[in-house]
Amino acid sequence: MVEYFIALDVHCAFSEMAVVTSSGKLVRRDRFDTSILAIREALAAVRSPRRLTFEEGPLADWLSRELRDHVRELLVCEPRRNHLIARDGDKDDPIDARKLADLYRGGYLKAVHQPNSLKRSLLKQQVGLYHDRVRERVRQGNQLVGLCRRHGVFVKAADLIDEDAWRQQLRRMPNERTLHHDLERVREVYLLMLRQEEALRKMLIGLARNEDAVRRFQELPGIAWIRGVTFYAYIDTPWRFKGKAALWKYCGIGLERRHSGNGPVRMRLSRRGNRRLKDVLLGAAKSAIAQAD
Repeated sequence: MVEYFIALDVHCAFSEMAVVTSSGKLVRRDRFDTSILAIREALAAVRSPRRLTFEEGPLADWLSRELRDHVRELLVCEPRRNHLIARDGDKDDPIDARKLADLYRGGYLKAVHQPNSLKRSLLKQQVGLYHDRVRERVRQGNQLVGLCRRHGVFVKAADLIDEDAWRQQLRRMPNERTLHHDLERVREVYLLMLRQEEALRKMLIGLARNEDAVRRFQELPGIAWIRGVTFYAYIDTPWRFKGKAALWKYCGIGLERRHSGNGPVRMRLSRRGNRRLKDVLLGAAKSAIAQAD
C-alpha cells in the first residue's frame, strides 16, 4: 500500500506543502494561506493513508491540535536536528518542504511533544509566562542595582520594594535630575514585573491545587506548588519517553556517553535538556538538602 508523506513549511502569511510517496516520488506541491480551512482542504486532496509533519515553532501547538484528526500520523519535528541537512544546496520554501518530506519518509525526524488538549496547552503557557516574569523582574532588579553601584550606592532587593528605604537610597545619589529619572523608570518596570509575578503565582497555585498529580508532587521534599506545576506542565505525560534515562536527559540531568576509537569513554551532562526543568529539579534538591529534617 502506498503511503503519502506530507511536509509543511509554515509561515504566518502562507504555507508550502510537498507530498512524497513511500518510494520517494514527489507527487504534489501546493501553496495556500495559513488557515485551518485551507490546510484541511489541501490535506483532503491527498489520498489516504497520509502522514503529516512540520517543524516546531509558534504555530505548531495550534496546528497540531487542529490537524491531528485529519491524518494517520502527525509529527512535529525538532528544527535543530534538520538544520545541517536542510541548508545543504539550494534553499527556498518549496525546497525546504521537499527536503522535510524526504527526511520524514526516511525516518530521520525527531518528534517534539505537543499537548493533546487546549487546557494543557494553556497551563504550559501560563507556567511559561510566570517564569518569564520572574526572569524579567530579576533582570530589571540587577540592572537597577548596577546603576546604583555606578555611583557608589549599594542597595539590596528589599530596598527596591520598600518606598521609604528606596527614598533614603536616592538621597545618597548625586542630585542630578536625569539620574533620578532613569532610576525611577527602571524601578517602575521592576515593580510592574513584581506585581505581575505575584498575580500569576496566585493563579498558578490555584490551578495546581486542582491537579491530582501536582498535589502529590508538592508533598515531596523541596517541591512546592510552583515547582510541581512546572514539572507537570512541561513533562505532560511520562509515557512519551522510552525510559528513565531519556526522561533525565530531557530534564538536563541525564548523562551522555562520548567515545571514539581507542580513546577513553567520557560521560557528561546532556547539554540539550530543558533548562526550566533542570532548574526545577536542582532547586528542589538544594531546598531538600537545606531542610532541617
